[in-house]
Amino acid sequence: MTVRRTEITRADILPLDRYALERAARRSALVAVKRKRRVAVGPYALVHFENYETMWQQVHEMLFIERGGEAQIDGELRAYNGLIPKGEELVATVMFEIADPVRRAAELGRLGGVERTVTLRFAGHTVAARPEEDVERTNEAGKASAVHFVHFDFTPEQIAAFRTPGTEVILGIGHPRYGHMAVMPEAVRAELAGDFG
Repeated sequence: MTVRRTEITRADILPLDRYALERAARRSALVAVKRKRRVAVGPYALVHFENYETMWQQVHEMLFIERGGEAQIDGELRAYNGLIPKGEELVATVMFEIADPVRRAAELGRLGGVERTVTLRFAGHTVAARPEEDVERTNEAGKASAVHFVHFDFTPEQIAAFRTPGTEVILGIGHPRYGHMAVMPEAVRAELAGDFG
């Protein structure tokens, strides 16, 4: 049985030279993990459900790219440990992927508050996203960031319903300017069911 990890510690951080040697293989292996943990919603939004593996990789990528050394580690752990599910939640990164910069600016300029309109609906339950604390993703002018971090807090009853094989899960974004829904593939639902304690 695989032990579900909920926190990256300093002991989990590889020396940078070792990570550099393993980087290509680890990134390649993570592609398969991420494929089972993402859902496209509408034409631009891609929702990536995070876990220990995805955040471990992100911490190492930040250390590798920014080269901040020992002094950078604690900040990265603080930033990314909060995005690992703790047993009664799912955690996701919502990304709006629009290649054309002019169109991207126009679309994001109309999506203020979109991070507060994301929901999971299943078996008579609705779980609303809670934006990551201390990270404001909509500015005063109403322009949304292209990247949002959200938590879906579940009750024990909701966890049991979500874990039931074959349960239809609808992932929705209910913003007036971006109203889209997607049925979560069963393989994704089954994978995410393992995020609960």
